[in-house]
Amino acid sequence: MRTAFIKTLTEIAAQDPQVMLVTGDLGFGVVLDFAKRFPKQFLNAGIAEQNIAGLSAGLALSGKVVFIYSIGNFPTLRCFEQVRNDICYHNANVKVVAIGCGCAYGALGSTHHATEDLAVMRALPQMTVLSPGDPVETEGAVRAAVSLQGPCYLRLGRAGEPVVHKGPVPFKVGKALMVRNGLDLTLIATGGMLCTAVNVADRLRDHEVKVRVLSMHTIRPLDVDAVLTAARETGVVVTLEEHSIIGGLGGAVAEVLSESGLPGVSFKRLGLPSTFIKQVGDQDYLRKVHGLSEDGILTTLQQILETARARRSEHRRRLNVA
Repeated sequence: MRTAFIKTLTEIAAQDPQVMLVTGDLGFGVVLDFAKRFPKQFLNAGIAEQNIAGLSAGLALSGKVVFIYSIGNFPTLRCFEQVRNDICYHNANVKVVAIGCGCAYGALGSTHHATEDLAVMRALPQMTVLSPGDPVETEGAVRAAVSLQGPCYLRLGRAGEPVVHKGPVPFKVGKALMVRNGLDLTLIATGGMLCTAVNVADRLRDHEVKVRVLSMHTIRPLDVDAVLTAARETGVVVTLEEHSIIGGLGGAVAEVLSESGLPGVSFKRLGLPSTFIKQVGDQDYLRKVHGLSEDGILTTLQQILETARARRSEHRRRLNVA
């Protein structure tokens, strides 16, 4: 995803001299070409994220479109107050880009695990929150972020994420993409879990279970219509994210469903527990430990489907008795 990000931003910067990239003394293997081509549009502000947020707000209020680029927690949690007060309060045209989110930096431990970022960033006034599912969506997200007026958070993987979409997609902020259609269950995925969701859906299709897969690339504003339509048409909704189950995609969808008044909808959040991860290993290993591998998700979904079917049978039985 980060390769798609910098490629797209480079194309945009070549056409728009107001676009700037500010980094915190990292990512040179990715940003070096941008820095060489556009020296007046690039700034290495050092390992000083609070200062980066403040100076980026100033640049934006002077007419620039500023992209802050850093690892997971650094441009979000480390300078959260400055993002809130300098960027969001002034509705500054700053785009905060975090790479390696979730457990992408697995073995480096909890300091590098970005697992609460969606929760805190979507709580900020004025902030749009984008979490594309593959490199194709990433390109759309970058172009959308440039066009947006005001703060934006762009959550990306580290590198090597598989391409899910085989061609361009109609990326629109606040509008989910239906990647698979089905009426037995809806799986709403965000970020790097999209490919896993599609693979799970394809495996269930072999067992005659038709799963609807929605790529929820925008967490705020959430596509409420897509959530409610899926709930009405499938009756079972499961969210999937490499983020704490508190406050991220699962929390956002839960808010919509709980206030909708829709009867008989089964709902489950699949994500990371709200704890510091104590296991040591790479991203795939940590996903497996926390039930986010394909096999782990399949086991959970089968249990959910069995419970939902039993509920429906009991509901029909009561109707017949009445």
